[in-house]
Amino acid sequence: MRITVVGDTLLDEDLVGSSSRLCPDAPVPVVDVTARSRRAGGAGLVATMLAADGHEVELVTVLSDDDAAGSLRECLQSVRVVAGPSGAPTPVKTRLRCNGEPFGRLDEGCDPAPVPRATDDMLAAVSEAEVLIVADYGRGLLAGRSLRKALERRAADVPLIWDPHPRGTPPVPAAWLVTPNADEASAAAGLPEQSDAADIAGALRARWGSRAVVVTLGEAGAVLQEGTAPPLRVGVDSVAGADPCGAGDRFAATAAVVLARTGDVALAVQEAASAAGAYLAAGGVGALASPPPAPARPEERDARSGAADDVPASAFGDARELISAVRARGGTVVATGGCFDLLHAGHVRTLQAARDLGDCLIVCVNSDDSVRRLKGSARPLIGEHDRAELLGALGCVDAVIVFEEDSPEDVIGRIRPDVWVKGGDYSAAALPETKLVQSWGGRTVTLPFHLGRSTTALAARLADVI
Repeated sequence: MRITVVGDTLLDEDLVGSSSRLCPDAPVPVVDVTARSRRAGGAGLVATMLAADGHEVELVTVLSDDDAAGSLRECLQSVRVVAGPSGAPTPVKTRLRCNGEPFGRLDEGCDPAPVPRATDDMLAAVSEAEVLIVADYGRGLLAGRSLRKALERRAADVPLIWDPHPRGTPPVPAAWLVTPNADEASAAAGLPEQSDAADIAGALRARWGSRAVVVTLGEAGAVLQEGTAPPLRVGVDSVAGADPCGAGDRFAATAAVVLARTGDVALAVQEAASAAGAYLAAGGVGALASPPPAPARPEERDARSGAADDVPASAFGDARELISAVRARGGTVVATGGCFDLLHAGHVRTLQAARDLGDCLIVCVNSDDSVRRLKGSARPLIGEHDRAELLGALGCVDAVIVFEEDSPEDVIGRIRPDVWVKGGDYSAAALPETKLVQSWGGRTVTLPFHLGRSTTALAARLADVI
């Protein structure tokens, strides 16, 4: 899937330093700069995020021919850039951080610019897009009539997510999802800031004619208004002291990926909110230069650390962090479940095949009490903590969750996997959990049963030997 990002591109700089003294000729701090970094901002930040997630990305924008534009091109080497001439200096925003806190910002070249002309190459890239994200940073690119018409035509066939700006232009009516923050939304709607976000989202959806509007509210989550459906309020986990720069871009990028994959706007908003929280928890824009979070190695998982009694209490929290990190990269979450009493080759083959279906594998394991209710008082042969540890030691397993219920449906609902895997002689349509997984756009896959390998048969042979 190729993702096309359209919008204004800026050069962002970070100057980081410390201060312990005042300037001798004025009562202002002297900042000793310890680090300097540059990255693409605006639409360029969205594009580099998605490229870092492993997607094929092209950026439709305008660039100048100055030194700052040269730096931008260096930052965009992982992205296919389709750029016309900007007719204005490259905007540069330099953020200053001192002693770990924001200290100020310097803006250069950010004055209003003439509306640039969209070239034939830019219009062709839009017309061939498979997914569209518009990042309007108020520089005039999205005011061009030919570009707006191209976006509206293409949005009739593919998802278009529009991230607006107070100084930008209204989204085209064909937009599938518009993602203003609270300040942008209240200003665009002409309503007081204290107005309910659902009322603001509804007013904007009617004004813009878009399919859906989600108002992002920072730590308060987000509110979605889609068609005539009741508003959906999405909560998020609070991240103390986080740098919010880029959180809106992360939200829009993830929403686009999920919407393109599932067509489910509500699911896209929920996953986007989770991804934005994971992005902030991982360090925000300052961590973008680092590789995306990888699934923990077996020896790092709680199933193998410390006392066994710690496993069930902490495993779901670890799995949630893993799931958020994978989804922030646009990856696929796979889950499976079972008792896994007396782990054997059939189990391992099924787990390896399940892991190949996505980017991480969560294994849900019945607790000891659950196994006893399902299989009788003589089972399980191996306790839940040891079973979790054995599964966690497999290289194909990324997280283990022990659940107490007889059915996995409750834990499936908490994980919301993209793919639920069941091994054995089952039909996906006959499984009770299939309808649940389908409710958020997921799918159920059954993998072949391996003849001659079962826990019951092994247990019977052991009983004969003993």
